[in-house]
Amino acid sequence: MIRRFRRCGHAPGALTPEDQAVVDQFRGMLAAVRSPQPWTPGHGQDVAVRVGPFIERAHTRPGDDHGTETIAVALVHPDTGHAEGYLHGRQLGYTDRGWLRCETTAILGTWQPAYAMLTHAAANLPLPDDVGMAPAHYGVHVEARRHDGPGYTLLRLGPYTQTWLASRDADRLNTELAGRAATVVPGFTMTATTAPFNFGDRENYSDPYRTDVAVLMDAALTGAGA
Repeated sequence: MIRRFRRCGHAPGALTPEDQAVVDQFRGMLAAVRSPQPWTPGHGQDVAVRVGPFIERAHTRPGDDHGTETIAVALVHPDTGHAEGYLHGRQLGYTDRGWLRCETTAILGTWQPAYAMLTHAAANLPLPDDVGMAPAHYGVHVEARRHDGPGYTLLRLGPYTQTWLASRDADRLNTELAGRAATVVPGFTMTATTAPFNFGDRENYSDPYRTDVAVLMDAALTGAGA
């Protein structure tokens, strides 16, 4: 009787489909790092941002992604959009950061899925306490606008460190304005809206934490002739 033994597996040098997928993923990552897709300010694209030796995915904040030197971003798990990615991101601290001020020199390019293996999430590591980006602060603008067109900003409040705080004050001021619509600046519609805090114009902002925002608005309306 001749016994023939067949070896399980593959011939020398051959790769399993699973191994081949890993190799292809690695090659795709190298190609993405060597030839990043250019990022264009103001297009609302997710970007790849350097955080230490890692690369992370970041959402850009609409209306605050036009800067040539600094924009506002939020670091997100590479699998954002999927429930599993959200839960993993929460465990690793991705959802605790809020909006951050990101220097455009830290942006590698437009986010590509091939970068996912270079993230903290891929290594199952939490984001560091210091990601090299300061919080992106918020402001509230009280604006006066004519029914037929032009207007101006009557009051700027800020900085706020949390968007919900800015939204809360904007809602409160709009309630105040609605209750005294007939006595506000004649011929103008007054509204309070949230906006990114402009650090370059900080001297024109009033600190909302030192004085009640309604008192600040009353003073601004008085100065405008209300």
